[in-house]
Amino acid sequence: MNFRKHHLREEEPEINLIPFIDVLLVILIFLMLTTTYSKLTELKVNLPTANAQAAKPRPHELVVVVTADGRYVVNQRQLEGRSVDVLAAGLASANGSAKDTVVVVTADASATHQSVINVMDAARRVGLSQLTFATQGQTENAAGAAAP
Repeated sequence: MNFRKHHLREEEPEINLIPFIDVLLVILIFLMLTTTYSKLTELKVNLPTANAQAAKPRPHELVVVVTADGRYVVNQRQLEGRSVDVLAAGLASANGSAKDTVVVVTADASATHQSVINVMDAARRVGLSQLTFATQGQTENAAGAAAP
C-alpha cells in the first residue's frame, strides 16, 4: 500500500517578462520620437556677413556707424549721446531737406541689437524710410557691401 499522501503539486506562478519588455520598448521609442530637443545653448551666431555685390553709390545717403560700445557716428560726426532723441536730431541735421535719403547702418558685429533698433527708430521719427545694412564680405579682401 502506498501511504504517501498524494499532494497535488501546485505550479509556482511565473512572471513572463517578455510582454512587459515589449511594452517598455514601445513607450521608450514613442518618447524618443516625440521629445523636442532644444539646442539654444549651442547656437553660434556670427553677424554680420553677407555674400553680396558692392553697393552702388547713392546720391543721398546717410552713413550711421554703430560702435561696439553703442556710440553713434552720423556721416563721420560723432554724436554726444546714445539716446534715440539725440540720434534723431543728428539724422535730421545731417539730412537737411533732402528727399529719398537712404540710411546705411554700419553696425559693429559686437554692437547690441538695441543700438541698431535705436537707429531704425530714429530714422522712422525723422521720416527716413529707406534703410540698408552694411555687411562684411565673406572673403578677406572684399570691401564692405550694403545689402538692401
